[in-house]
Amino acid sequence: MAKILIVDDEPHIRVLLEQTLEEFEDEGVELLIEENGQDALETIRDEKPELVFLDVMMPKMNGFEVCDTVKNKLAMRDVYIVLLTAKGQEFDKKKGNEVGADIYMTKPFNPDEVVEKAREVLGV
Repeated sequence: MAKILIVDDEPHIRVLLEQTLEEFEDEGVELLIEENGQDALETIRDEKPELVFLDVMMPKMNGFEVCDTVKNKLAMRDVYIVLLTAKGQEFDKKKGNEVGADIYMTKPFNPDEVVEKAREVLGV
């Protein structure tokens, strides 16, 4: 069963992503939710989701640290990571590339783009 992990410390963003992606549950995709980087890392390790929507600015461990750990330290290259950030600055994008993020989305994001990306990654 394919899995999508949503990670954001802001409840309304989590709910928005969950509502945007819930149609995938009808296709057998499991949605996992975490609200901080530390818990997200454990979930990625244990559940091995195919796709992660990962907020950058979070308590305990930020999105860059989670991404770096998953992609570079654990070498889990098959986990597709979408970094979500309120900032669209070049520095963040450069840092995102350095830690191995697959793609960058700026908040507020377009729900259609989120669905499109999920379809592409999961092949559904």
